Amino acid sequence: MSGYLDSPYYVLPNDQVGQEAFAVIREAMRGKKMVALGRVVLAKRERIIMLQPWGKGLMGATLRYGYEVRDQKEFFDDLPDVKIAPDMLKLAQHILASKEADFDPSEFVDHYEDAVVEMLKKKQAGIAVPKGQPAAQAPNVVNLMDALKRSIAGGKKSSPKSKKRIQGQSEMLLPISGKKGKEAARPVSRSSGRQRKAS
Repeated sequence: MSGYLDSPYYVLPNDQVGQEAFAVIREAMRGKKMVALGRVVLAKRERIIMLQPWGKGLMGATLRYGYEVRDQKEFFDDLPDVKIAPDMLKLAQHILASKEADFDPSEFVDHYEDAVVEMLKKKQAGIAVPKGQPAAQAPNVVNLMDALKRSIAGGKKSSPKSKKRIQGQSEMLLPISGKKGKEAARPVSRSSGRQRKAS
């Protein structure tokens, strides 16, 4: 279902007359744990919209049409069934538990946009901007167990019960051998001429 989700919207009544009907429908949906599907015209295009109770209002999420979403079987069917060693899985689960934290959207910023703005400011001020060097390609991981152990040894210590992410704490990144670059990652949705930016 997540592959069909597009842009989210907050939905609320625009006058006092409709507030009671709005609340009744919202609470009926909440009680039945159901969502509603409808149609709406946005940017001169008819879209399917999914409505679900969200606090005192509704959250509306436009959905992509079936032809806009790639079939996962085209990409995942060729992946082999890998037998995972229990001790390796347990170690990976320990690492995940040690990095567990509550999601705080304020902690995420667009570093690329900030860097572009900073570069433009320097150019406007007449300051020479040095050209950056391309990042060195990470080597393929030869022994995954060793990489997991190094991640524990080199990572900052944090209690699994702590929900607050430590400032500057980085995630564990492991290069995976196989397809590289654009061949390894493909978008779920097919490109469309008219798509609204998710807010």
